[in-house]
Amino acid sequence: MSDVSLETIVSLAKRRGFVFQASEIYGGLGGFYDYGPLGVELVNNLKQEWWKAMVREHDNIFGVDGAIIQNPKLWEASGHVAGFTDPLVEDTVTHKRYRADHLAGVDSNDLEELTRLLKDKKSPDGNPLGPVRTFNMMMKTFIGPVEDTESIAYLRPETAGSIFTNYENVRETMRAKLPFGIAQIGKAFRNEISPRDFIFRVRELEQMEMQYFIRPETQEKTYEEWREFAWKFLVERLGIDEENLQWHEHDENERAHYAAAAHDIYFKYPQGFKELWGTHNRTDYDLGAHMKVSGKDLQYFDDATRERFTPYVIESSVGVGRMLMAVLVDAYHEEEVNGEKRVVLKLKPSLAPYRVAVSPLLKNKPELVAKAHEVYATLKKEFGNVMWDDNGNIGKRYRRQDEIGTPYCVVIDFDTLEGDTKDTVTVRNRDTTEQKRVAIDQLIKELN
Repeated sequence: MSDVSLETIVSLAKRRGFVFQASEIYGGLGGFYDYGPLGVELVNNLKQEWWKAMVREHDNIFGVDGAIIQNPKLWEASGHVAGFTDPLVEDTVTHKRYRADHLAGVDSNDLEELTRLLKDKKSPDGNPLGPVRTFNMMMKTFIGPVEDTESIAYLRPETAGSIFTNYENVRETMRAKLPFGIAQIGKAFRNEISPRDFIFRVRELEQMEMQYFIRPETQEKTYEEWREFAWKFLVERLGIDEENLQWHEHDENERAHYAAAAHDIYFKYPQGFKELWGTHNRTDYDLGAHMKVSGKDLQYFDDATRERFTPYVIESSVGVGRMLMAVLVDAYHEEEVNGEKRVVLKLKPSLAPYRVAVSPLLKNKPELVAKAHEVYATLKKEFGNVMWDDNGNIGKRYRRQDEIGTPYCVVIDFDTLEGDTKDTVTVRNRDTTEQKRVAIDQLIKELN
């Protein structure tokens, strides 16, 4: 991977239809983004790959899709109402707000420490800073016709909440025995003080999470297994270069008070190595907290040992946006071909927004266009994500397809229509730029 700047990735994402600023015609809205035609295809491929590896390839992991708004007591039990906070500091002149720990250059929520470190510092605009305060990041809303304290609800700050409250439902309906997991892909909302770095830190995000319920004595072994799963998924299923990944272990000051262990996989983003995928040992905190607040018995009874206990939980969690950004950065390459710069996204074929692009050599030759449409229809039926491209000369088409990560281009030319090469096409490989003739009836096999 070449060292690519954040500006380059943002430009590519906008220019080629991966990611747009939300409400752009109105000046946008900080921390909110829309996925364009290619972005939504890539995102769906990433989610499908995760779901296949996490749920469909495991007999004891089951999916749910919880509501975005839940009973507020859920978030009281989980500790989010009281503790889902970040340290905030305000520019006393512009009234812009910033994360105090980011300005201080430390990873800390200690208000006294942050106040001391920021005592003589100015804001990014050069103005005095106000006092360090805590700021709850949950987004509030109201349920019902009256907006009062009784009708306050929250947009969920994470997807794990409905997994824990559905633990007993899943266990009973699926006749699940420990160990088993519950997985979910869904939106979460965090009122970040200072969203930044494109889609890395946003206010509306999508998470892919799995909570794995286990006997306490198996926690260390299971924890290492899910750490290995995360690493192998990124390297083998997504094709990310291992040199762009590293482990970060949370120390006692970083991890949640209830966590016995926490590791993040960091990816080398343009802004440096930052967290991508978390594996956490949440102990029995979550089910225990929900039992206390709800009054429901969520303990597990083991028929074999006749024991009753609260299961421990190993969490595997990754953000869709951060995964998309990591894949784009890792796949981005700049090369020189015939004295010209070539930008190419070397995405795995299974992830690419389009598996193949089909082109007639000349779009003003009806016989070429007709044959190309026949080939296009055949491939479309097989792969689904096939692009028709007849805009510009063939060289420009190749460069355009390279830049959006299309693994193969199929060109129908005059040799397709007659002579010894009749019913063959040119297939061009994205990564090698090599071209070869392939019989139309062998195309599907060649492109698989």
